[in-house]
Amino acid sequence: MNIQAVFIDRDGTIGGSDEVEYPDSFELFANVDQALGQLKVMGIKLLGFTNQPGIASGEATEEAFYNEMKAFGFDDVYICPHQHDDGCSCRKPNTGMLERAAIEHELDLTQCIVIGDRWSDMLAAHRAGCTKILVQTGAGHAALHTYRHKWSEIEPDYIVKDFAEAAQTITYIRNIGGD
Repeated sequence: MNIQAVFIDRDGTIGGSDEVEYPDSFELFANVDQALGQLKVMGIKLLGFTNQPGIASGEATEEAFYNEMKAFGFDDVYICPHQHDDGCSCRKPNTGMLERAAIEHELDLTQCIVIGDRWSDMLAAHRAGCTKILVQTGAGHAALHTYRHKWSEIEPDYIVKDFAEAAQTITYIRNIGGD
């Protein structure tokens, strides 16, 4: 597979917990730095995409989240700042962030991968035609068990232990594609 970009969720996927943690208290999981570096060495565009309703309620700024994720090594970051019931097109499981990135970076979303820990990440990826990697950190276990009814019509392409294993899986996917 010619992987054009990897969309990576923030909370519960690369660090933090299954709850939102603001930039001043957010910590990456072990080995995430190395895994991000592994993907960057392969020349894969790394794009953050995250729902952050605390922005709408004034608990944090979009700029703080953006700057934090850029400092982690992301090439670009897409943030939904809206509350759950605002009805926007960007909040996962909607595909607005993915579609905007596809336009801005000239991506074929069928050649992209989404890594996330929530059912909403997997459903957004499915709706956009992306390959889906579900990590078992954060809310990953709940996505497979407690909330499976919300996305029961689809299957993740890969279920992995953590982000480091997701990066290894992407290396595998790329290698079997002949790239």
